[in-house]
Amino acid sequence: MKHILIVFCMFTSFGIYAQELFVVTEPASNAPAGSLSVRVGQSLMKNELTDSNMYSLSPEVTWGISKNFMVRASAYLDNSVNSLDIAGAGAYVKYRFFSVDDLQSHFRMAAFGRYSWNKTPIKQEPIDLMGRNSGFEAGLVATQLLKKVAISSSVSYGQAWDNDGNDFPEFQGKSALNYTFSVGRLMHPKRYVSYKQTNINAMIELLGQTITENGRSYMDIVPSIQFIINSQARIDLAYRKQLYASMHRPVADGVFLKLEYTFFNVTK
Repeated sequence: MKHILIVFCMFTSFGIYAQELFVVTEPASNAPAGSLSVRVGQSLMKNELTDSNMYSLSPEVTWGISKNFMVRASAYLDNSVNSLDIAGAGAYVKYRFFSVDDLQSHFRMAAFGRYSWNKTPIKQEPIDLMGRNSGFEAGLVATQLLKKVAISSSVSYGQAWDNDGNDFPEFQGKSALNYTFSVGRLMHPKRYVSYKQTNINAMIELLGQTITENGRSYMDIVPSIQFIINSQARIDLAYRKQLYASMHRPVADGVFLKLEYTFFNVTK
């Protein structure tokens, strides 16, 4: 906890606007109204069970229906059965219900929900609704933007079901409390002169989960760097590292690469 506080103080001591585009968590802000974005997420994670690497691919499409409401459809593919194959799919919705805007800052809150379907065997104890488990999630997220710094935190409840063709292990808990904390800072440019300038953001995200039935938990840290090009293209590069775990996690540490492009004013 001491190290986490030191990192937080480093980021918040910089003092013109930050980006609210985190790599592995979602802020309270939505996709621009009328926009359509296409994203491809990739990860390469160490698999302790097989002493090999697990590659995952996640294509996504996000639609900003209005300034307060967005939806996203995702597909999940991985090589857990020795060749790249479809593991599942999911749908995500977010509704921004509170916003306070100022000249160089704003505070926003949103409610979100997720539904996931998956067909792979369940070999891990954590509940992962973005590629490993079938089930649903519902939660709240709050985001504060202050000049160059963005801070965001969320809490949610997740419920896992049997995967398609694969029963959920009887000795594992099916429900979990998820919590995240993210802080990011705009590193470049120092001064805006054009929307075509490339933005470089640095951020650190913390992701945790506690299984409600048995109290087992984990906490991960994800440092990352992000490039926003021409205000439309986005490149994210991150590394996920386990800080603590009291549950069985054969796949925990690895690298992430995300590529995204946003088309504005696609719908009215």
